[in-house]
Amino acid sequence: MVSEIRAKIEESLEAFMDKIKVDYKLHLVNPILYESIREFSLRKGKRLRPLLLILSYKGYSPNKKTSKSLYNASTCIELLHNFMLIHDDIIDRSNLRRGKPTLHKVLGRIIKTEDRDKLGYDLGIIAGDIVYAFAIDAFLSIKETPKRKERALKYFIQTAAFTAMGEFIDTLHGVEKLSKVKESDVFLNYTLKTARYTFDCPLVTGAILAGADDKDIKKLSELGILVGQAFQIQDDIIGIFDSQKNIGKSILSDLAESKKTLLVCHAYNKLSAQKRKQFTQIFNKETKNYQDLVTIRKIFVAAGSFDYCLNAVQERIDKTNKILNSLKMHKKYKTIIADAIHQLFQHSYRLRELHTTKKSI
Repeated sequence: MVSEIRAKIEESLEAFMDKIKVDYKLHLVNPILYESIREFSLRKGKRLRPLLLILSYKGYSPNKKTSKSLYNASTCIELLHNFMLIHDDIIDRSNLRRGKPTLHKVLGRIIKTEDRDKLGYDLGIIAGDIVYAFAIDAFLSIKETPKRKERALKYFIQTAAFTAMGEFIDTLHGVEKLSKVKESDVFLNYTLKTARYTFDCPLVTGAILAGADDKDIKKLSELGILVGQAFQIQDDIIGIFDSQKNIGKSILSDLAESKKTLLVCHAYNKLSAQKRKQFTQIFNKETKNYQDLVTIRKIFVAAGSFDYCLNAVQERIDKTNKILNSLKMHKKYKTIIADAIHQLFQHSYRLRELHTTKKSI
């Protein structure tokens, strides 16, 4: 069923990109503008967000058949995701996204200029804004009662605002002294920047559209926050401990950006004065190399930060399972969502197993 839903989401996304060509005539403004947005939007991905929206809707809807309009509307959450990625890549000065050049890198090549980076950043911001408008357009294609549709749309728009607030906090943290950033600050950032739009919003939006009661909607929001936090912690772990082949971007990118993650905050607070000084010196270096990454990895393991973060992921998964079991959602769809969540955390299980094996040798 999940494969079938994903295939329909893919079809709907492609159909929507064809529709906007007619409705907005981007190709007449500039062919590269349309083609680059289309190519970026259709790059291979899990389509997790629209998948969760549809599963949540089907879990509460009395209708056995899912309307085509729901699949069309589900692409709104994927487009919101793309909008966030485009701007995030500009802020982080990233070169790769899903194994290909980031959109601002693509747009920076449109014409010859002395400052291609600036051109790319400027055009990337504009393209991201256009994609956000498309996300709203996609949402409006849903055929549901006006009351549910209005409530769900408001939640969707609020999510976009909350995610931007998370980006704001993350950007401030980027220039804030490491000693000033607390663990609670990190979790607030995880909640706003990742959890709300990746898990909370699609689950809650689907449930609202299907007519779920307020009690379950509240539980779904809590579930989404927990999974989102766990997902971001895992993402931070694999950004340091995994390979470039597996993560689809430079293995040094997270370290180069000096992100104040849970790994970083925990290590900073647990290290001895001497080790903390070494850690801070590497962390604050403007240019970091592979040897710095190796050293940082060893520090995270020695400080217990690696295990601390893996345990934080598992605690949230356990709480998520309890909430999921308590929902009034149709059992069939609860099981599918539980399986989908389990698949998301295979990286954590693999890294834990690998680390345990190394310690036992």
